[in-house]
Amino acid sequence: MVNNFMQVLANIPWWGWALFILLIIAIRDIFIQRAHTISHNFPIVGHIRYMLESIGPELRQYLVANNREELPFNRIERGWIYASAKRENNYEGFGTDRDIYAQQYIFINNAMIPFKLPDGHPNKTDYAFIPCAKVMGAYHKRKKPYRPKSVINISAMSFGSLSAKAVESMNVGAKKAGAYHNTGEGGLSPYHKNGADVIFHIGTGYFGVRDEEGNFSMEKLKNLVKENPCIKAIEIKLSQGAKPGKGGVLPGKKISKEIAEIRHVPIGQDVLSPPNHTVFNTVSEMVDFIENVANETGLPVGIKAAIGKLDEWKELAKIMKETNKGPDFITVDGGEGGTGAAPPSFADHVSLPWVYGFSDVYRIFKNQDITDHIVFIASGKLGFPARAAMAFSMGADCINVAREAMMSIGCIQAQICHTNRCPAGVATQKKWLQNGIDVPLKSDRLFSYFKTFKKELLEITHACGYEHPCQFTMDDVDVSLGDKNMTQTLAAAHNYNKHKVPFNGMQELKECPYLGGSND
Repeated sequence: MVNNFMQVLANIPWWGWALFILLIIAIRDIFIQRAHTISHNFPIVGHIRYMLESIGPELRQYLVANNREELPFNRIERGWIYASAKRENNYEGFGTDRDIYAQQYIFINNAMIPFKLPDGHPNKTDYAFIPCAKVMGAYHKRKKPYRPKSVINISAMSFGSLSAKAVESMNVGAKKAGAYHNTGEGGLSPYHKNGADVIFHIGTGYFGVRDEEGNFSMEKLKNLVKENPCIKAIEIKLSQGAKPGKGGVLPGKKISKEIAEIRHVPIGQDVLSPPNHTVFNTVSEMVDFIENVANETGLPVGIKAAIGKLDEWKELAKIMKETNKGPDFITVDGGEGGTGAAPPSFADHVSLPWVYGFSDVYRIFKNQDITDHIVFIASGKLGFPARAAMAFSMGADCINVAREAMMSIGCIQAQICHTNRCPAGVATQKKWLQNGIDVPLKSDRLFSYFKTFKKELLEITHACGYEHPCQFTMDDVDVSLGDKNMTQTLAAAHNYNKHKVPFNGMQELKECPYLGGSND
């Protein structure tokens, strides 16, 4: 009898099995499931709707949206990064296809006679050599001042948010480019220690430098700095562009043994990153904490924040003016968001975009005449030469890039970083997906992106008659106001002129004893 039954099954054609499966799905849709009305009312066919909805972003990205339409980065922007990283042709033909009369469009004012490199100039042999014009910690006389060797660097992205191979690729690439690598708040991992300069990032969870109760431990920080000379500065995060003023939870299922050891947290338990710091509650207490960390470690110490209300920034500037104490650098993060997952209400509406936030903050410190005390770092979709030139003209001294760096090593802007299903292996902890990342190849691509970025930034700088981007002024860039196609300089639009940055030539920067990028 069993043989006869098996014979009957064997004689059923493939389409018979297909119909049987569809019948089972239809029965399930109509009589069993109650969650989806469409599937109930339109059994089988309703599933097509959900399937198309699930791949909607991919369909729009590759088939529907035009080259300039997508956000946060359109196809032309992504294409320039990919081509630069792969050392392919990143030029455009037949003129620009941008709407040059659109509101907020940037126009850079070139000089009649460009800057000409003299014989023996450092850029004659290294066309991507652009160190920071300021030295972190020099004004406050820190024990170990630091001049970043590159004005383009990697923004705060932690191991845990990014995969091990992604972090390693970025660090190796940053070493080749002479750039620093910000650890993000997840602590210093082995993947951050492949030769690049490191900015150690301290968030509200104090991961990597916390005690058993989750409180900040100065002893752990001092030991970390002592054991890892690659750490050149310390950044204290007050807030970030993706979710300013909001904490986060790292689910226990994502905390592996390795991540637990790096972050100093229990394995398998949810870990809270609160919205507030516990070591300080006021601006003056924050300044005291900064000074304490700087004195104990000898390193420059800075802060990172997305910008909203300005009263506390005014208080900080006043304290710094009166006491000659405070942060050695300030990273202004744009409210455009970044790699951190956040509720749409925060990502879309809380904190100012970079261009507005930075101008507000810089103006406060300019009014106190203390901009020379601080290295200003800009972060917020600035990973393109023209935008970087605008940032320097407004007072930025360095640029941090995050998502652009991710794209240089293979990110395809799938926008599912928060799901642990990143198809490119960049923002996931799944080993199978990470295996697609070839570290030597991807590190070389990040290096190539940085090198091309700096080369084109220098070319724009020279076209404007300058030797270094720090020499840009706010009269060198016009912005369209979208009103009868009229434009204004950044100085007129933002009601200030940046302070002149002391600069005596690239050769002096090259010979600086505090120049970074030498961790061999």
